[in-house]
Order: sequence, then C-alpha cells, then structure tokens
Amino acid sequence: MGRFIKKSNHKDIDAMMLAEDILQGSRISLARGITLVESNSEHHFHEAQKMLEKLLPETGRAIRIGITGVPGAGKSTFIEAFGSYLCSKGLKVAVLAVDPTSSLTGGSILGDKTRMERLARNPKAFIRPSPSGGKLGGVHRKTRETMLLCEAAGFDVILVETVGVGQSEVIVRDMVDFFMLLVLTGAGDELQGMKKGIMELADAVIINKADGANEIVAKKTRGEYNRILHFLQPATKGWETKALMCSSLKETGISEIWDMILTFERTTKDSGVFSDRRRLQMKEWIHSMIVDQLQMSFFHDTRIKSLLPKIENEVISGTRPVAAAVDELFNVYYQRD
Repeated sequence: MGRFIKKSNHKDIDAMMLAEDILQGSRISLARGITLVESNSEHHFHEAQKMLEKLLPETGRAIRIGITGVPGAGKSTFIEAFGSYLCSKGLKVAVLAVDPTSSLTGGSILGDKTRMERLARNPKAFIRPSPSGGKLGGVHRKTRETMLLCEAAGFDVILVETVGVGQSEVIVRDMVDFFMLLVLTGAGDELQGMKKGIMELADAVIINKADGANEIVAKKTRGEYNRILHFLQPATKGWETKALMCSSLKETGISEIWDMILTFERTTKDSGVFSDRRRLQMKEWIHSMIVDQLQMSFFHDTRIKSLLPKIENEVISGTRPVAAAVDELFNVYYQRD
C-alpha cells in the first residue's frame, strides 16, 4: 500500500517514501505519484523532481509505443485488443494519452476506462488520462514524467495514445521508440486527404477492422499504403515502414504487429539508432522545457502584464511595427531592479 499522506497539506508529502512504494509496484502510489507530477503547485513540482531523481535509475527499460489514427479508425478497440494480448504474454502495460488541445477536459481518454473495460480490469494493465497543459512544462513534461514513473513501477510496455490532432502526433513521436498510424480499410479518398507529414512519422501503418467483407478491401488498402511508403523517407534510420492489417474485434493480426515491434527493437538497438533516438529526445525535452519556462516567466512578469495591452493596441491600430513592439517588451523584461 502507498504511504502518500493527506494531499491537502504540502508538508505531508514524502517524495522519497512515495518513490520507494512505486519501486515496489504499488499502483496506488503510482497513481499518487502521477498526480504529484501533474500538479501545478510549485511546491509539488519540486517534490516531484525529488521523487523522479530517486526513480530515474530504474527507468528506460520499457518499449515506448505511440499510437495515432484517423477518426473512426478504432484506436480504443485496438489498444484494448493489443494491450490485452501483451498482458496475456505476461507483460505489464500502461496506457497514457497526449492531448495538447484539451487543457480543460484532459482529453477523451478520460472515458477509456469505460471504453476499455476488459483492459482496465486486467491486473497487469494501467490506464491513465491525459494531464492538462497548465504550468511548469505542460503536457510535454507531465506525459514524459508519467511515462518514467510507469517504467519505475515495472511496466514493460508504455502505449501513448494521441487524442488531439496535428500537434499531438509530433509531440508523441518525440517521446516514443516506435510510432504507429491506424487507418481504415478502403484507402481511396483517405489517402488523398491524409497529410504526408503524419505518414512520414510512422514506423508502421496498421489497417484496422480487417474482418468479414472488409478483409478483401483491407488487403488492397495494405498494398496501396506499402506502395506509397516505399517512396517516403523512413521515420527511423535503417527501418522500412510497412503496412500491416488486423482486426481488433476478432483479435487477428495482433501477434504479427507485436512481432514487428520486437524486430524493430532488436534492429535499432543493434544499430545504435534506438539509443541515439532516446538521447536526442532527452535533448529536445530540455530545450522544450527551457522554452516553456521562459514563456511562463515572460508572461507572468508584472511589468509585461501591465504594458502588454497598450503595446497590443498600438500594433493593432497600426501605429507601432510588431518587431519594435516586441523589442520594447523585451527591453522592459530584461531591466533589472
């Protein structure tokens, strides 16, 4: 059992004790540790960093898998089928989400414990809603740190679902080892409307709902995607992105997807690409945190708060060039008392 005491009293948080409980695999302590990471309190931020410092040596052993998909592609059904398959093989699976567009609701995965009832009941699985953006690093930091906590708690596979569109795909690609795109059968118009950029992020394209009458169409769709992927820049050096098909409902093709991910892991670890990507991701994380902290510091400065409305009105009215306006704001910001 976790020993995280009254949440309402800042002084009651024992970050080291909480970390010890997480290392012992306490799910209650893991949930509370994630809540600590997600808090926008500055005190909680510093306590969370103490906890993470103790946990860091026990992180990094899981395979991190990002999952995105076009609307209606059946992400939740796929994640439940895929996660349940991994649990049946004795692996511990954590499901997280990223939705930078939804700082109020926390993303649609909030309903996933209802939509993924079977996986949610599995003792080897852990499902966590997306944290809101907020302060102190926002969704970038909070999801990454949540992932580290899950690894320290002994989870073998981290599934990170994109809930939003556009920005979330890039964010997730920058924090996972393997990134898959879920699509529907009958490529046709979908291929025409799909952004090339999203295709180039994927290490695999999965044609879902390949069952019944859809199976024949799925095979044709797989062929069309493989032809397109052949001409695109691969997302990972030394790896050829391929299209596979599966049925989340019938749970067919799931084992082939996992086999492909294991092959990807072996191949990229042998070539050094796996570790290179993780090092680059850590570097990019540092840079994004610097930008977040600078932005927060700038807009929370009392002098900037006071001056900004006047500057904005001058720019909007056409009496002040934008560059000159920004230059004045930074001159004020850099003035030291």
